[in-house]
Amino acid sequence: MPRIAASRDKVLFTPGPLTTSMTVKQAMLRDLGSRDAEFIALARRIRKGLLALAQDEDGDYEAVLMQGSGTFGVESAVTTMVPPDGHLLVAVNGAYGHRIVIIAERAGIRVTAVECPENRQLEPYELARALDANPDVTTIAAVHHETTTGIMNPIASYGILARERKKVFIVDAMSSFGGVRLVPAEHNIDALISSSNKCIEGVPGFAFVIIRRALLSTLRGRARSLSLDLFAQWEGLEANGQFRFTPPLQVIMAFARALEELQEEGGIAARESRYRENNRILREGMRRLGFREYVPDVLQGHFITSFLYPANPRFNFERFYEMLSNRGYVIYPGKLSKVDCFRIGNIGRIFPEDIRALLAAVGEVLKDMNVSLLEAA
Repeated sequence: MPRIAASRDKVLFTPGPLTTSMTVKQAMLRDLGSRDAEFIALARRIRKGLLALAQDEDGDYEAVLMQGSGTFGVESAVTTMVPPDGHLLVAVNGAYGHRIVIIAERAGIRVTAVECPENRQLEPYELARALDANPDVTTIAAVHHETTTGIMNPIASYGILARERKKVFIVDAMSSFGGVRLVPAEHNIDALISSSNKCIEGVPGFAFVIIRRALLSTLRGRARSLSLDLFAQWEGLEANGQFRFTPPLQVIMAFARALEELQEEGGIAARESRYRENNRILREGMRRLGFREYVPDVLQGHFITSFLYPANPRFNFERFYEMLSNRGYVIYPGKLSKVDCFRIGNIGRIFPEDIRALLAAVGEVLKDMNVSLLEAA
């Protein structure tokens, strides 16, 4: 698929917000009323499109759109779905697992974190052991792709465990949904959360929760928040197709176009193939330049990669970042708690030629910084 590019914007090698196509940007260049029939039909079409991506062939799920960033969607799901006397167990191996714990604590929800180092998965037996120690757990939450590092977590195994133990299972699939085949029904996922500005390649402004309908219908009055009440949001959308509060209209129009472009590309399988190729070129190229990854190959996702700071004393990340940005390439600082890393994403409207251009720029910057990582290694 040829790049739709055509912009003087810097290329964003980040986990989102992302580089978007010109046609997605152009979709925002109009006004539309939030009570207009056209907008109501558009929101309905997006909800159906999301369920199609989730392969909800039996009609067991609903897609609920929620204003705000992805974290708003996670908070909406957690604070609505955990019962008043519930106990949440969270698998944590990065900042976004920790964020779920903080959300629960702030809402007064009893929560237990099961943690492991950030460069490995929490094994299912470790989760099972925590459930044995906390038999009153009602709900399990996990992050599919932990954007802190780029690691993929074994949610299929977690889902089996949740089904066996009769626990509700919430999955933060923020930076994976749309870029890899992920079918909630197959993994016993009761609620999957993602956002508009990740692998579907829209712009920031709303999150969505794909939730099992049978569970959703039990959530009336349970929310610990007015604006993040997941049940009330769904009820409003079902009643008249409208958001309870002002929707991000332009963002939703852009997302509708992004969904169309996903299908034009060939669906999730084609997008995953492009992202995997981007990631392969990135990691191989960075290795040739002397960089090393933080996450082992077998656990590495194809969305974003964490690279360790090199040992060369002349390497300074702030200068490295600035020099790349001045050349038109934006990467991401690290978010690890104990190791110095930076991150490079390869999702969004980015193609192999963009990755190769970034690698050439990295080589130039290292030369200008008088840093030879190969010698340092």
